[in-house]
Amino acid sequence: MDPLMIAGIVLLVLILLWYVMTYNRLIKMRVEVDRSWSNIDVLLQQRYEMIPNLVEMVKGYAAHEKDLFMEFAKARQAAAGALAQGDVKGIGAAEGTFAGLMPRLNFVAEQYPELKADSSFNNLQKELVSIENQVSDRREFYNSTVGNWNASIHMIPTNIVASTMNAKDRDMFTVTVPAAREGVKVEF
Repeated sequence: MDPLMIAGIVLLVLILLWYVMTYNRLIKMRVEVDRSWSNIDVLLQQRYEMIPNLVEMVKGYAAHEKDLFMEFAKARQAAAGALAQGDVKGIGAAEGTFAGLMPRLNFVAEQYPELKADSSFNNLQKELVSIENQVSDRREFYNSTVGNWNASIHMIPTNIVASTMNAKDRDMFTVTVPAAREGVKVEF
């Protein structure tokens, strides 16, 4: 057999082997991104189910805060819709709204000592804080996996394999409402 032909076959086998290994690595990364989003999805759903209970408890004590409760209802509806569609940017916007509303709700709760003493309210508030911490941790992990995915599908020569599998950039999970990054202003 001709040495040039052997070299060509070896090169072809090496290229094919590289392609398969790169393809499998990208599949593993995509699954990791999906799994990390699924972890966030579970926590957000749990939180969106808990918030109405917290709002209802506070509502019983602070009936004059109707506007705040309406804002919570709208934010929860927007978040649930975005979550159902898997819209990461929409969820980020809803999370920004929640981030601005939660301190206001806590401030209202502070005004009612009998509510603060209620064990159900305290337990619900502690659970909510726990979920918030878990969401924060998992959001960091998700954004890390998305960053790795997005970088990998654009880097040469991996981008060749990524284009054959129609790989697309994924959105980072960020709070997109600037007001959520500002201090809370509560006025009466």
